[in-house]
Amino acid sequence: MRASLEGRTLDALSDGYKGVYDPPVIRGTLAALGLALVLSAPASAAQQYDVSFHAFPLPKGGVTSGTWTSPWYATGFGFTELVASWNASTPAGSWIEVRMRATTDKGTQTKWYVMGRWAYGDADFRRTSVGGQGDADGYVSIDTFFAKDHPLTAYQLNVTLYGAGAKVTRLGAVASDPVNTNPYVPSATTMTRTIDLDVPPYSQEIHAGQYPQFDGGGEAWCSPTSTSMVLAYWGKGPSPADYAYVLSDYPGIADPWVDYAARYTFDYHYDGAGNWPFNTAYAAHFGLESEVTQLHSLTEAEQFVKKGIPLVASIAFEPNKLDGFLFRGTDGHLLVIGGFTADGDVISYDPASSSDATVRHVYDRAQFEKAWMTATGGIVYVIHPSSVTLPASAAGNW
Repeated sequence: MRASLEGRTLDALSDGYKGVYDPPVIRGTLAALGLALVLSAPASAAQQYDVSFHAFPLPKGGVTSGTWTSPWYATGFGFTELVASWNASTPAGSWIEVRMRATTDKGTQTKWYVMGRWAYGDADFRRTSVGGQGDADGYVSIDTFFAKDHPLTAYQLNVTLYGAGAKVTRLGAVASDPVNTNPYVPSATTMTRTIDLDVPPYSQEIHAGQYPQFDGGGEAWCSPTSTSMVLAYWGKGPSPADYAYVLSDYPGIADPWVDYAARYTFDYHYDGAGNWPFNTAYAAHFGLESEVTQLHSLTEAEQFVKKGIPLVASIAFEPNKLDGFLFRGTDGHLLVIGGFTADGDVISYDPASSSDATVRHVYDRAQFEKAWMTATGGIVYVIHPSSVTLPASAAGNW
């Protein structure tokens, strides 16, 4: 079950959410909350959470024109949530639209739902999620499709290319069925030694007040800041020429590539930079393979770290439930899992820090896992060069 407002801390929301976002498009609305309660299973460990990720084989050379529709993909369980993600290039004047439709457990087909309209740049077209699509079968909240009265058993994706020169090289989705994870049962660690990937540390807080047209930095920029850290870890990111305008607007600031990332991940409908697939699509622009998926536990995350692959994770928690976090709590926050101690605690490069020098945190394993699994079902951005092999996935969720 998701109930996250990415980049919104409970210090800023002590009396409940009072921001400017349009309530119908907030991820984790009361309707989704009610659905998850109806579908809740008995208390269980995260490892029993039904999750499936599938990347569709595309035509040789990728999708380069028109509309391409995937075959049907059956998840093997009834799913109630789906997040699509893609890797694409969109030269000036071009953009793409990704849609999804599904089959319900009654054997009927849903309509096509728009999962995102995306372009890397913003000069010709403003990337956007699409609200107002809800019907009897479900609805899209920013980047996530939620089923309503019936679980779904299979889905298709399609992508339409507009303008000249666009190309889609990767298209997939993670589908899941939420379970009641309270009381939460933490996973066992597989670590026998400390592994710290030494991710370049960037603070979101030092950007507070910058570019109000892109949500103003600070807590609102946790996602692009985390994405920027992982890009830098792989030696990728915008060039000095790309972000020169940032230094012109804000002379002398640190980490101008974070401001750049906030602009180029910004969702003009959501009015924020926390759209999950928009962040992974941004990362793919720099030659990396990227996707949004869900993990079952920190035990699975450890396998990525052992392969040298940091993860961006989406968490949320009530006040005072994560020792060492900068704020009392958060309704939605992204950070980097960049290592583990020998005891299995999380080495996080957390942009919710007062300076770059304080970004590295060690979080209690059980507290962190609960904040991650119960809030977003283990959502992560998996970003890596195609030459770096992912760990094996016995459960089929990456």
